[in-house]
Amino acid sequence: MIRHEWNAVPRTVLIAAAIGTSIAPAAATVAGLTPLVGPASAAQAPWRWTGLPSQQLPATRFDVVEFDGQRVLRVRAERSYGNLVHPMPAGSQPAMLSWRWRVERPIQSGNLTRKEGDDVAIRVCAMFDMPLAAIPFVERTLFRLAASRSREKLPTATLCYVWDATLAPGTLVINPYTKRVRSIVVRGAGSALAQWTPERRDLGADFLRAFGDEATRAPPLTAIAVAADSDNTGSNSLAYVDALRLDAP
Repeated sequence: MIRHEWNAVPRTVLIAAAIGTSIAPAAATVAGLTPLVGPASAAQAPWRWTGLPSQQLPATRFDVVEFDGQRVLRVRAERSYGNLVHPMPAGSQPAMLSWRWRVERPIQSGNLTRKEGDDVAIRVCAMFDMPLAAIPFVERTLFRLAASRSREKLPTATLCYVWDATLAPGTLVINPYTKRVRSIVVRGAGSALAQWTPERRDLGADFLRAFGDEATRAPPLTAIAVAADSDNTGSNSLAYVDALRLDAP
């Protein structure tokens, strides 16, 4: 996930900075989660691509295509990194997040528990504004360093739902670079490829499962993201996602 030219900076700082570029304050007209797919070949605003600070890696590509009889978002990672992010209005509360996705070409050599394998063909993430005082001292110090290097507000906690080719569904993974990012494997080893799969997740409950060591309730949302990366494994992946929405519990 992080490139060697940034070795002078702690890698946890870089990940936080990369995520931070994705959560600029939402426009006042944004009332919820805008559909990914519209009439154009790119995702609809306010969805926007973000990457690492001064990224020199290839960019993961997100484009709207006709597939399986419908217009959907295609996600292609080719030794690349990138996020497609939708900022949420201030004070947005966790809700039910639903979507459908399919993976055509997974990352077979990935291993989310190790830095060199931290790649996935598709992930859907929710970013939260956890009180800084709730973060353990070391993590809080690293976060403050990241915040000092970013021109935008950073999320203090990020929960991702991933499709992983090796781990069992239900596995909880703390990111090997930073504890501020934690993932739940929704589809994993043995999950069917090239097949649309609907998902519906309770963000509040899943947040407490992932960050229950630091919080007793889920904080407000700051952004929703779709992402894929294959830079650590030097591989390629292909996935599709559609019908991403937030609903009341």
